[in-house]
Amino acid sequence: MNGRRIGLVMFGLIALIALAGPLLAPHDPARTIGLPFDAPGGHALLGTDFLGRDVLSRALAGGWSVLAYAGLATLLAYAVGLPIGLAAGYTRSWLDSVLMRGVDVLIAFPALVFVLLVATGLGRGIVPVVLATAIIQVPAIARIIRAATAEQSVRGYVEAAVVRGESSVSVLRREVLPNIARPIAADIGLRSTWSVLLIAGVNFLGLGMQPPAADWGLMVSENRAGMDLDLNPLSVLIPAIMLGVLTVAINLISDALAGGKR
Repeated sequence: MNGRRIGLVMFGLIALIALAGPLLAPHDPARTIGLPFDAPGGHALLGTDFLGRDVLSRALAGGWSVLAYAGLATLLAYAVGLPIGLAAGYTRSWLDSVLMRGVDVLIAFPALVFVLLVATGLGRGIVPVVLATAIIQVPAIARIIRAATAEQSVRGYVEAAVVRGESSVSVLRREVLPNIARPIAADIGLRSTWSVLLIAGVNFLGLGMQPPAADWGLMVSENRAGMDLDLNPLSVLIPAIMLGVLTVAINLISDALAGGKR
């Protein structure tokens, strides 16, 4: 089984857990069912967290937010970065300089610092975190799309389309985009990984998802004491493993797409 298939299987498993998990949770994720950091037992197969809530139920319910918000951030980033990169790479004129210098301003900011600044300035909550995660990835997306578009725009079939009198939008849609689909797909995987890690990191710091929400990044933050005191390490290990499997899966798929493997 090659890397792409392994990645697809791993991602499919995580997606299944994220989507079907809330329906399979044996307890209400927000309800206390025992003592804090209870060991695994009949009432709680993975034990309880720092408030006595069922770890299994919260792990099953905490994946949809990771996939949904990371996917939304990546989609928003591409909605802005893709047209900028296409326009800059195809025109190769003053518009190229204007567009790229504009997005280059964001490159000076470390990603996590930028997201933390926005989240702190706009107030705690997932909306500012998703917006900041999308914005900080626009420069990299625009640069990659610009380079791929510039390479394709000098090919014979593009020049032939221009000679036929096709509009710039038509040339980009029919000639350029299909031929840069593979690098775009590979980059989407990379951006998705970044989105997962950034959002989970900010949730861990308490500026994104707020209690009593079930979220894998938030679960790791809330239950750190369980690991330090060796009470119920599963309350930290389970969500951390889920996040790790998700990022590895996305990276395997992305690497396979970049390398042209099927």
